[in-house]
Amino acid sequence: MKHFSSLLATLGLLSTLPALAQNELSNFSATGRGGVANTFALDYQSLGINPANLGRQGNSLLAFTIGEVGVGAGSQSLTNAQFKKLILHSGDALTATERTALVANLNSNNALNINADATAFGLAVALPAGLGGLAVSVHQRLSGHVALNQNSADLIVNGRNAAIVQQYYAADGTAKSTPPLLSAALDGTQMQLALTNEFNIGYGLEVFDVPGVIKVTAGAGYRYIQGVGIADVRITGGSLSAYSSLSPVFNINYGSLASSPNFNYQSGAGLQPVGHGNGFDLGLATEIGKVVRLGASITDIGSMSWTGNVVTATDQNLAYPQYSGTATYDVVKSIINQFGDSGKTLFTYQAAQEHKASLPTKLRLGGGVRISELFEAGLDVTVPLNQVAGNLPAPFIGAGLDFKPVRWVRLSTGVSGGAGYNLNVPFGVTLVTPVWEAGISTRSVMGYFSDSNPYASLALGFLRFKIGKK
Repeated sequence: MKHFSSLLATLGLLSTLPALAQNELSNFSATGRGGVANTFALDYQSLGINPANLGRQGNSLLAFTIGEVGVGAGSQSLTNAQFKKLILHSGDALTATERTALVANLNSNNALNINADATAFGLAVALPAGLGGLAVSVHQRLSGHVALNQNSADLIVNGRNAAIVQQYYAADGTAKSTPPLLSAALDGTQMQLALTNEFNIGYGLEVFDVPGVIKVTAGAGYRYIQGVGIADVRITGGSLSAYSSLSPVFNINYGSLASSPNFNYQSGAGLQPVGHGNGFDLGLATEIGKVVRLGASITDIGSMSWTGNVVTATDQNLAYPQYSGTATYDVVKSIINQFGDSGKTLFTYQAAQEHKASLPTKLRLGGGVRISELFEAGLDVTVPLNQVAGNLPAPFIGAGLDFKPVRWVRLSTGVSGGAGYNLNVPFGVTLVTPVWEAGISTRSVMGYFSDSNPYASLALGFLRFKIGKK
């Protein structure tokens, strides 16, 4: 992988194939509300959010899409100029002054967060005779989280020229004194990446109804997951955990590990799956009167089994790095190299046949009011229930609204924060007809221009069809 931007471009192209974080990014309406979705999401867009919404009144008799895609990236520590260099111009050379500033600003528990996902296909139908609603979709998710302390930022950028290396090693690599354990030197470091390909199905049904007073629906979802890649390095409190399983698309050189009898080496090109798993979603939704809506769900219950290109690492003393750092802003490539690139990693990996990991389980809570088809507002809270790669690094909270100044245009906005990002003000525009919708939105109106806490996101709904009303 040459540049991180090329990976995002690749993900965008993948939206045309049978199929990152949070799948709200490809939900262009939810992106315009800053990710607020639990009470808003209907039909196939409720998959992965709250499947109980499939049983609600107001769903279309038939809804489907031919493509929705979204990407987002942000940092709580980089300057705007540094952020744009890393994301868009990673090949630009680093001067000595820029190198020092970059190391200083990468020292953060949210140095970089990325999310991208694509819905290649989604379909939902309202079943007859009060039997609820059914939906299917094919979906891809990419998410990444980077947290670095001073030493790990220095080592990523400068390699053997990092201050801690020069403290413990001579110029020829000879140890001057016993170097520290990685768990001590890199405490607070997290480098996580997950790319998955998902096949979803969900069902929702009304389970309680007092006409004009309250309606309760329940729902469940299942997904079969192909794992294209995962990397999870976590160093905290004197403990080190590190493993990766990456498709050939990441272009990792495993060196002598590739010939190990304990290593299931996957070579070639493209997005070959290197893992598989099963996930489940459970949800409840309530409508009080015709105005108030409440929702609660637990998503991504389950696990993955990673079987291709699996390497693991345990704690060890800091070794003399076999690389001199990066000469350009391509810091993401240097981080990817830490997941197994021979001679360019801080870790000594061992080959493994398999690694099992939990899915990024989340608790989602939402409440909202719907005055009419012209106005709806809501509040969402999403809490990560584990700290695995692909999950939110921190709880998310957001408030959002949709309103129609005219019946053929829906505007979305709100305010949101958490999940590794600072406060954002989103905005979205959707063209609406009785049959189709198409829109564009961003989760941060000013984030791309802000000098501190820069953030950039874009979501596109190419065409979404809705036929009839339940």
